[in-house]
Amino acid sequence: MSHSELEKMQAGEWYSCLDPELSAMRARAYDAVHEHSVLHPVERGNIGPKLRGLFAECADDARIEARFHCAYGINIHLAEDVFLNVGCVILDTAPVKIGKHSMLGPNVQIYCADHHRDPELRKQHLEIARPVTIGENVWIGGGAIILPGVTIGDAAIVGAGSVVTRDVPAGATVVGNPARIRA
Repeated sequence: MSHSELEKMQAGEWYSCLDPELSAMRARAYDAVHEHSVLHPVERGNIGPKLRGLFAECADDARIEARFHCAYGINIHLAEDVFLNVGCVILDTAPVKIGKHSMLGPNVQIYCADHHRDPELRKQHLEIARPVTIGENVWIGGGAIILPGVTIGDAAIVGAGSVVTRDVPAGATVVGNPARIRA
């Protein structure tokens, strides 16, 4: 039985990102992101209706500053009182869950897509989707990058500009590239 590239992506298997169904889904997300970025300044921080409609879950009081970018939107879960500052990017090929009262600074990037290490397979545009989970009351400083498969525990802090390559325990502060627990 053959599976679509979307089904492979959702199952956490290798899939080709250059697929007509996935391309159409990304086009819907780009349209929603565009609508969000041209909201009237009075509505600044609100989430545009198309973007909100794409998300898997979005609390009424979640806020996202424009400019924002996501790959699909369908895998994004925003709990109560979540705030994403200007320039955030979420490449949500897998579920991205952001817990209550968490704040992401400007230009934070969350990547779920991981490309094949074998150059011949990479040429075939193969990637695999790994989820990212951010706990409650987490603060992620501006310009931080969260790599595929990472979980950040409740009340953790990620320093500005850090590159998070592995899980962060609850209550820890991590800084640097790669991010390490600060003593």
